[in-house]
Amino acid sequence: MSGAMPAVYFFAESGTDVRLVEGLAARVSLRVLLRDVPGGRPVSQPTDVPVTISGAGRIRYAWRVFRTVLAERRCDAVLVQGYGLGAVAANAAALLRRRRCCMLVCSPAAEYYRAREGDGRPCSRAALAGLEALAYVNGVLGQRYVVLSRHLERLVRRHAAGSTPIHVVPVYGVDVHRFAPAVDRRTARMRRGLPLDAQIIFSSSRVAPEKDTRTLLEGFARLVAQGRDVYLLTRTGGYQDVLRLAAGKSVDHRVIATDAVDPRHDLVLDYRAADVCVQASRAEGLGFSVLEALACGTPVVASAVGGLVETIRDGETGWTVPPGDPEALARALGEALDRPCEARRRAAAGGEMVRQQFGAEEAFARLVEVLLGAGN
Repeated sequence: MSGAMPAVYFFAESGTDVRLVEGLAARVSLRVLLRDVPGGRPVSQPTDVPVTISGAGRIRYAWRVFRTVLAERRCDAVLVQGYGLGAVAANAAALLRRRRCCMLVCSPAAEYYRAREGDGRPCSRAALAGLEALAYVNGVLGQRYVVLSRHLERLVRRHAAGSTPIHVVPVYGVDVHRFAPAVDRRTARMRRGLPLDAQIIFSSSRVAPEKDTRTLLEGFARLVAQGRDVYLLTRTGGYQDVLRLAAGKSVDHRVIATDAVDPRHDLVLDYRAADVCVQASRAEGLGFSVLEALACGTPVVASAVGGLVETIRDGETGWTVPPGDPEALARALGEALDRPCEARRRAAAGGEMVRQQFGAEEAFARLVEVLLGAGN
């Protein structure tokens, strides 16, 4: 591209990742309007990219999105994350102004909501119907989708008009220069203040019904009961809940839990320090944690759900287990810990897959291509 950078407006109603914001800002003239997320973070980590934070009300946020798209004079493309009210507003305004607009779908909203049942939480049929209705409205209004996986492509296709393009792009991908195998695991542990000689299982998933922290801890408790010298390391904004649940299973003395760490700096050391990375999700759009782990040469055990089955293939790039099955999870984790040569083989195959298919530079190039119209 020559001359001025293309102007892109980015909207996200339920929070977004700092790597997406900064990666786009390095490639386009980016303006960002996010909704304040009660109890959460509009952007996952602090950033120098200018970001405007709207109020927490979804209707007010949608109205502001609508007015912003209508009023913006210089705008080559609109990117809206999710398919909620904000997406309806962005799609509608883009049609009125004849702007190019892409919906970025990173997670299966209805599947995530249904996961509440497995976590023992109330699941309202009315709320679920509302999510489906918004998906269909956006399917009528939307010009094109960007999704993270084939799984999300199939889900979105149920709502989208038959001719609506759906592009599979792993958004910010994996920075394979930063997330790379360690020369010395012991050094990574020393730098992070972790036990030097014990086995460490790492989880960086947030605490949410779809991430199934309960099954993770139940599986981990089985490993502790076997007398293993093993720790569960978890970095998440809900780490107090992890410790509370761990105490209920009498394994809190074996759980190292802290707030989420910056993926641009500290996270790589945790992957390098771990013997295995685990993702016990009940639903998943893609699963970046397992990709980052594999890029670091760390073996992976994951639930066979959603986008995870597209990358974690049992016997090839990791171990897979049925969702919500702590016994199967404990067996797979135990096997990954007890067979280090096999674990390294699978991790190496997975790491090569990540470098070939999920590199950040290629992902951003493709995303910008779709945004600006060269991706049709």
